[in-house]
Amino acid sequence: MKLLFIGDIVGEPGRRAVKILLPVLRERHGLGFVIANGENSAGGNGITAALAQELFQSGVDVITTGDHVWDQKETAGLLAREPRVLRPANYPPGVPGNGSVVHARPDGPPVAVLNLQGRTFMPALENPFVLAVAEVRRLRESTPVVFVDFHAEATSEKIAMGRMLDGQISGLVGTHTHVQTADEWVLPRGTAYLTDAGFTGPHDGILGREVEPIVRRFLTNMPQRFEVASGRVLLQGAVIDIDEATGLARGITRISEPLP
Repeated sequence: MKLLFIGDIVGEPGRRAVKILLPVLRERHGLGFVIANGENSAGGNGITAALAQELFQSGVDVITTGDHVWDQKETAGLLAREPRVLRPANYPPGVPGNGSVVHARPDGPPVAVLNLQGRTFMPALENPFVLAVAEVRRLRESTPVVFVDFHAEATSEKIAMGRMLDGQISGLVGTHTHVQTADEWVLPRGTAYLTDAGFTGPHDGILGREVEPIVRRFLTNMPQRFEVASGRVLLQGAVIDIDEATGLARGITRISEPLP
């Protein structure tokens, strides 16, 4: 099975890239499942119910998020009623929504998706390492195919999580920094790994935002409004080839597809 993970979708340009390019990638790679991080899909800040539905209609099966998950007021209600939209699993008990889902497929084993958030240089949450051990064990009771979106800042934290879960999950791809790394490989025990998927949206800017306000912020320390940029739109992420019988990865390929 070929699984595509799409890096952080930023604003309307990112959503447009998914709508136009996902059918192309599905045919090219023979995709069987698609996961996308959608936490920046609403103008670069959070996600709404309407935008989640738009991404599902574009062919995304499960949407993950991160530290911007609460940027839109309606998101708590969305998470409470839509199991295909995840928030990081290491929020305390009682927080709306779910941090993982087991999604059925018509022609193969289900795919389990786990969303975690790091703690280094990030808002303080429960320890994702402790939670991951128990949650992966639980998910593997339903399916051998388990994917983790680890939304984290520090490279070392992402590598450590990948190494800890090596052989227990199909793949782990990092999100949050919006800069695609070039370290994709299959770890020794069979887990596909990439430190950061990059982002899907306008790359003619600074992490998907217009250049000038960010430069002014660095020059003056004064608050600025960071609008979504527009030029050089890319869909970034990774395709993982998974053995459905074992749940282990056979390969991983980085994706950086330009919008025509």
